[in-house]
Amino acid sequence: MKKTELKRLLKPLVKECIHEVLLEEGLLSTVVSEVTKGMQHSVLTEQKTAPAKPERPAMKEQARESRKQVDEYRQSLMKSIGHEAFKGVNLFEGTEPAPSAEPQQGHPDLGNPNDAGVDISSIMGHSNKIWEALK
Repeated sequence: MKKTELKRLLKPLVKECIHEVLLEEGLLSTVVSEVTKGMQHSVLTEQKTAPAKPERPAMKEQARESRKQVDEYRQSLMKSIGHEAFKGVNLFEGTEPAPSAEPQQGHPDLGNPNDAGVDISSIMGHSNKIWEALK
């Protein structure tokens, strides 16, 4: 028996079996009802929120007091350094305090943006001599 003849004989039998299973035994209606049930449920999405930290007035007041004490201590140290230890000479005259802001996460700390840096222009003109010296 050739393949085409077998296919011609079996195709109606397979078609009838599938029709019977899907429609007569209710398999198709069961699948459709399960799909519609799944589509009726809403999609859940997760929302992350940072937990709120309760701020207590007593803690704020305590922090203010401790900052005040530290500032007073610093001032007393500066007075003792400025008047007694260095005979009234201001060691920090003409200087600026370092920036206190910390770099943001993911950003490089490149230093003070007002700083001109180091002039390396003279290196480029004499680079051959420098490489020869390094060899």
